[in-house]
Amino acid sequence: MTEPVTADEAGITGRLSALDRYLPIWILLAMAVGLMLGRGFPGLNDSLDTIKIDTVSLPIALGLLAMMYPVLAKVKYSKIGEVTADRRLMGASLVLNWIVGPAVMFALAWILLPDLPAYRTGLIIVGLARCIAMVLIWNDLACGNGEAAAVLVALNSVFQVFAYAILGWFYLQALPEWLGLDTGSTLDISMWAIAKTVLIFLGIPLVAGYLSRVWGERVKGVEWYETVFLPRIGPVALWGLLFTIVVMVALQGETITTNPFDVVRIAIPLLAYFGIMWFGSFFVGYRMRFSYGKNTAMAFTAAGNNFELGIAVAIGVFGIASGEALATVVGPLIEVPALIALVYAALWAQRRFYTPAGSPQSR
Repeated sequence: MTEPVTADEAGITGRLSALDRYLPIWILLAMAVGLMLGRGFPGLNDSLDTIKIDTVSLPIALGLLAMMYPVLAKVKYSKIGEVTADRRLMGASLVLNWIVGPAVMFALAWILLPDLPAYRTGLIIVGLARCIAMVLIWNDLACGNGEAAAVLVALNSVFQVFAYAILGWFYLQALPEWLGLDTGSTLDISMWAIAKTVLIFLGIPLVAGYLSRVWGERVKGVEWYETVFLPRIGPVALWGLLFTIVVMVALQGETITTNPFDVVRIAIPLLAYFGIMWFGSFFVGYRMRFSYGKNTAMAFTAAGNNFELGIAVAIGVFGIASGEALATVVGPLIEVPALIALVYAALWAQRRFYTPAGSPQSR
């Protein structure tokens, strides 16, 4: 059961490693390095495009896979059955993640970026990629239910492989045409192209993460896997993210420097999305009388997005130097400070609306 929040627990940044604590700074530095590389080596795009995995250059592919694997190795797949028994929690989470979340991002993208179709499409791609990564960190900092978060992450991981391509077709082609939003630009997106990218950049690390946990727990034991193996591979995800950002920004350097306002335009709907999804989900969970731990896990899972997958899809479908890819790269820079702020909001809500035992206060 979640314990009451103490003053020490409120010191959020102190509970992070140096790499995690200063991640927004590292991301800014990675973008700065990328800008310098892009301006100093004009032929970088051609060099990165010579060796590919499917349609993605090898360096970018390795960076994306490095981001995904450590997080999926953390998931406790054996616990899925225990938490899935709570059908109300699972049902609410599935609705928020796979119906409400994509619809909210679709609406914000079209309302706030009507004149920027490439960035709008990039945001929609991000909205379809449900969170399977940093949500575990935010949930832990907010004293949420770790098992519930792990199960929701695992379900999102599996469901994403099968649902992402269908939702991509629906929100990028079918729905805009039905609503008469087609501005004349053609979105040449193959369902198979999206599915293939998802299977490569989500399916491979998902299988690897599952096999790692099975092997580690059987051969070395659970304690070794949790206390030795996972801490060793954990930083790989963040290093992979920073590496990918360096290369991506290097290829987008001219766009960023000549159109900085476009980056601001991309950030605005992202901030609105995080706020709407987290507060809306937390309110729904509170009204459904979920415990603080489960409600927090559901809220962060619904609010976060899998930018790693979004980047992979944008690169694979639209190209490494596309506006769609740039929109997905801006995501992590906005997500980190936004969700850290929401951790503070969660801890405040725990003190204000929940009992010390973690149950909702009587209305």
